[in-house]
Amino acid sequence: MSLVEDRLRALPSKALARMRRGVEKEGLRATLDGRLAPTGHPHALGSALTHPHITTDFSESQLELITGVHPDATSCVEELTQIHQVVHRHLAGELMWAASMPCELPGDEQIPIGQYGNSNIGRAKTVYRNGLSHRYGRSMQTISGVHYNFSLPADLWTTLRDAYAPEKPERDFIDEAYFSLIRNFRRHTWLLLYLFGASPAVCASFIEGRPHRLQRLSADSYYLPYATSLRMGPLGYQSDAQRSLAVSYNSLQGYAQSIRAALSAPYPAYERIGVRVDGQYRQLSDTLLQIENEFYGTIRPKRTIRSGERPLHALGERGVQYVEVRCLDVDPFSPVGIDASTMHFVDVFLLHCLLADSPTDSPAEISLIATNQHLVAQQGRQPGLMLERPSGTTSLQSWANGILNECEPIAAALDAACECSVHRDALDLARQRLAEPDSTPSARVLAQMHQEHGDAFLPFALTRSQEHREYLLSLPIAAEVLDRFSDMAEQSIDEQMRIESQDTEPFAQFLARYLALDALSAGPV
Repeated sequence: MSLVEDRLRALPSKALARMRRGVEKEGLRATLDGRLAPTGHPHALGSALTHPHITTDFSESQLELITGVHPDATSCVEELTQIHQVVHRHLAGELMWAASMPCELPGDEQIPIGQYGNSNIGRAKTVYRNGLSHRYGRSMQTISGVHYNFSLPADLWTTLRDAYAPEKPERDFIDEAYFSLIRNFRRHTWLLLYLFGASPAVCASFIEGRPHRLQRLSADSYYLPYATSLRMGPLGYQSDAQRSLAVSYNSLQGYAQSIRAALSAPYPAYERIGVRVDGQYRQLSDTLLQIENEFYGTIRPKRTIRSGERPLHALGERGVQYVEVRCLDVDPFSPVGIDASTMHFVDVFLLHCLLADSPTDSPAEISLIATNQHLVAQQGRQPGLMLERPSGTTSLQSWANGILNECEPIAAALDAACECSVHRDALDLARQRLAEPDSTPSARVLAQMHQEHGDAFLPFALTRSQEHREYLLSLPIAAEVLDRFSDMAEQSIDEQMRIESQDTEPFAQFLARYLALDALSAGPV
């Protein structure tokens, strides 16, 4: 019996049926002819600062739709669909872009940065985004993705601890287990890029003025022939500055120390930008990271934060509560950017990451992880592609088959828990995509671009966006749902006004207090 199967047998079926997940889905607002919408966040959608389900990411034109926490993938997709239905009813002459790589962009300075009102926290959110624009450029920030939040029920953690480390305090056990999961996830992130990557091509406006190694596909489109996810490669969420950060995931303490170091020392290139110039804030600070969330990673340890609390403080004081998977592209073939089958596979994959042996990482392995991510992002469907492991070079096909084989008993256990076959079906689909690269989303994108749109990215993505809009607007939606979202929008605006009316602290003082490193210190971190 394998280690995965041995640990799996310790888990009660009822607990497996109660794993929790939620989604944060980003998407640009675009005009009906495929250009970035120049309008502000629609008033009917409420306050981007305080609405619990509808906000913005980097740009004022970049929606972020947030579900609640769900006990199954189907209900999560249903809520995400409802939110999309509501949003589309308030996008006059606009649509949500159905791809991770952006629509036609204006010049960098014309991409609007998110606005959150006049409160200190609202101003800080905008200044942070202004800092991102100075550091990385605005066009990079318009890339969108799907973030998948995942956690295990408390009784499952209790069972695991009692079976394998009864002497260890439960919080310590949970923190260590989540970081064990994270280490394995990072080792195997490339598999998700291969299976679900859907961004092999870009519009020429995205790369204008930027160095790149893409090939011209048509007059206004560039690509790489075997790419899976350009979003997760050098053209995507990448930073030369952050490459100097070899963040370790061997413990919560080590992780926090790595991030703290990046939050404390000034970085010369960012010092040259300046923090406050001619009375205007250009960024929150001149350190390598302005705040924790600036660190780009494929997965994050997370804890729900309290009002005004820093993420590292929350982790240090109360421990890891869930993980946030950040490497999934928006699926242009799904009306809401992700489907239940993808969620079912990711659940199996994450359980495998938790249950499999997870050696500590090292700077050398961290470098290999980055190499493999970029190889698969740019060349993942190339026949015979070889990846790097600490033990030596291996083929993507061989390594992936080994992981999928180890996932079989997990899929079977999850199906038994929910009396269904959806997890094995998702695993079968993954095997098909591994055996038939042309069936992957990235290959399907290029095929449809070629067959129907003259190898052009914008017409492909615009057509998918229009089809999704029409589909979502055609779905029935209960009047009480529309009323509930209307009430939420009004309440969020009222809440923003309340925050602004009670905010009397000078912004500079607020910022100094919020960014103070001693505000991060709590608990064992």
